[in-house]
Amino acid sequence: MYAAATESLIKQAREIKEEELQRFCGRIFKLLHTKDVSGDTVDTLQRLHLIVSATKHARELPSDLVMKLQTVLRSSSSPEQLQVLSSSIIRQSFPPSVHSLCSDLSQDSRTFSYVASVVLSQAGNKEDVIPLCHHLLKSLESRLSDGLISKHALPILSEMITVYPDVLTDDQVNLVSRKAVDWLRYASMQQGASMSSGGFFSGPRARQPAPLMEVDGVVTGDFFTVLCVGQSYTEDQWMNMYTFSMIKGWLLTYDADGTTNTESDDRSEMDSSVMSMVSATSSSSRLLPPKERLREKAFEYCQRLIEQSDRKALKRMDTELQKACIIESVSIIDIICGEDPSYVYRAFPCIKALYGRLNGDFTYARTLLPIAQFYLNHSETAAVDSDAVFCQLFSHCPTEQFNEPMLAFEFVQFCLLNSSVLQDRVANYRQSFPNLLKFLAWNSSGLIGEFVELLPSLVAPDTAIELLHTILDLPCLAAALDLQQRSACYQALDRTAWDQQGAKVAACLDAFRQPSYRGLFLYILRPEAGTGDTIDRLNMLHEILADMAESPRVVQCAQVVPVLLHVYFNTVTQKADEKMMNQLLLVLLERSSLLFNIKTFNAEVQKVFSTHLQALCKLHPPLIVDQSWEILEFASIPANIYSKEDFYTHVVWVIGEFVSVSYDPRCTVELITSFFESLEAVLFEITQVRQSASPPGFSPRLITVLMTTLAKLATRSQDLIPRVSLFLSKMRTFARSGPVMACYSEEDTEEIITRAHELINLLKLPNVAQFVLAPSAGGDGPRWHRDTNASLPQAMRAVSGLLHRHSSFLPT
Repeated sequence: MYAAATESLIKQAREIKEEELQRFCGRIFKLLHTKDVSGDTVDTLQRLHLIVSATKHARELPSDLVMKLQTVLRSSSSPEQLQVLSSSIIRQSFPPSVHSLCSDLSQDSRTFSYVASVVLSQAGNKEDVIPLCHHLLKSLESRLSDGLISKHALPILSEMITVYPDVLTDDQVNLVSRKAVDWLRYASMQQGASMSSGGFFSGPRARQPAPLMEVDGVVTGDFFTVLCVGQSYTEDQWMNMYTFSMIKGWLLTYDADGTTNTESDDRSEMDSSVMSMVSATSSSSRLLPPKERLREKAFEYCQRLIEQSDRKALKRMDTELQKACIIESVSIIDIICGEDPSYVYRAFPCIKALYGRLNGDFTYARTLLPIAQFYLNHSETAAVDSDAVFCQLFSHCPTEQFNEPMLAFEFVQFCLLNSSVLQDRVANYRQSFPNLLKFLAWNSSGLIGEFVELLPSLVAPDTAIELLHTILDLPCLAAALDLQQRSACYQALDRTAWDQQGAKVAACLDAFRQPSYRGLFLYILRPEAGTGDTIDRLNMLHEILADMAESPRVVQCAQVVPVLLHVYFNTVTQKADEKMMNQLLLVLLERSSLLFNIKTFNAEVQKVFSTHLQALCKLHPPLIVDQSWEILEFASIPANIYSKEDFYTHVVWVIGEFVSVSYDPRCTVELITSFFESLEAVLFEITQVRQSASPPGFSPRLITVLMTTLAKLATRSQDLIPRVSLFLSKMRTFARSGPVMACYSEEDTEEIITRAHELINLLKLPNVAQFVLAPSAGGDGPRWHRDTNASLPQAMRAVSGLLHRHSSFLPT
């Protein structure tokens, strides 16, 4: 969020009137015509930039002011601060300035860069950037001195081809490829000339160019790369660095389909690695077409970077640069091998040695992802076993580095990009979901979108139930990870440091280190699936972690669980067989009472359970009979009403809906009677009217659902109709009792009484009641409600007529 003062300025900028804006523009126009640039000119331009960028739509500026800003922008003699502000204002304003700016492009590198940024931001199609493209390519063809366009051409060209990849012709692609080869491979090996400060000791010998160094301080002996260190760099060395930064995008854009050269096509058809070794020699590489030669030189460049990354850097900054170069180099080699499989045999020894060097060093964890990508793409081609690579990746990286946000994001992106291949070829991918979910538990707000996409790929028949338990225990996992981090930071004997965490956290830390609780934490922090769906002492774990329930990380993690549950159930119901459906129903009944006690968490999860309980039963109605004993046990406990009313109400609804012989022939009279008697006992207990009774702690909706379910069951075993009718006749007394009237509104009590009257009247016509309360499976189709000749509308009209004509049906 912005500070209050900033918010106020933005609001003023958005609300400025058109007339006031025109006057302000006129003032700026006059200031820009003065020869001397004052602070007032810069200040007014900054205010104009705020005005044009504060709204989503482009603000229209006077044409004379736009022309003046363009003049300032295109003049190499203009102060750079004015050029920056002019460029920013023109980009945000209307009308576009693309064609006027492209008419006469400057040769000055700084000016050209600012003009190009405007053209690229306002261009509407490929034709708008063609003049800019031609100017860039001319600058690349010519050998320009330092300070002119060529140094800035490649970043602009890279941005251009990202947006308009077809802007270059084949000849132009070949031209850039030839130049890129020269910049990559043949940059000078001496440092650039440094600016001398003068003085007595300065002289010709002091200004001699020094050799470039490796990151470990040794003089560079091979060709120049971005890992060569110097005090200053020459123009061709800068072009080398710019070329490396764009080569990945260039290969993906223009070399994905391979070359059209006939000789290359013939060679690629030969299934032999010998030809690849012949083409690798420097003498034959000069005979290759430009795109293939660039591929060859890029491959050599990346190999050289990987070799340089093995050196012990003297500066921490160079160590980080080495890591970045490893990631980029392996990714480029992966692309090259994908475009020409003959490179796979040359690349694997290098990549394998690199993996062996980095495998045990968790500070290089991010570099393992492109290596894993390479193995995933090419291990089958080279007949190399990749199981150990993925075992290490999925087993150890999340366990040790779950608190690294960049690694977490890249790791999940890697899984998303390759989910289908990982499911088919990596045995431990689906088994590793306890580890992958550690990323989400620690970084829940930043990764929820990615895990919504990733979760379906983690659902497998043998681990689906364990995955459901793990999702439900995600807040516990967040709390355990937090305690694990704190425990690693503070020694057990350092009570002062522990107490500074707060009394509640200190108590949890004590429990975390208790040997008696070790098994609980080992399970919740397990690296892979297969040790059991859940644990028996889950209640104990919740008690141990109770003091962490208000931790911001735990609360934030709890908020993503309902979202994941919806994704999980929507996925699993498409794949589940009868056995899994039964297991899912049992988990819903069991875990509705076993949730980490976080504010609103239980209620939100039970809402999800309610929704998908109905979906499961509609997909497989025999579930109710299969698990009749467990459902009966759950429904017959009145305490469940007070702790999970919404879920309990839905359980009662599915009993009334699906305990029917039309859904399962196993629905005997005895089974129907068992359900009836259990629910009758519950309804009797919660509707007892006593003078000392407290107001009901449940909604009127539960009462009406229970009454309707009892009536439905009675229609399927008509011996029960007198019992339910007698019971329903007493509902008026309950609804009009003092405690109920004090708790429910008049509309609520009338709803209960009206529903009881309707059900009594229906049950006086058992055949009609059975038809209305329990229509056949097709009763929810549109025809049953729209077609006047269908039997359901006729039945409803008949019942309505009977109710109106026979008022004696209504109880007193």
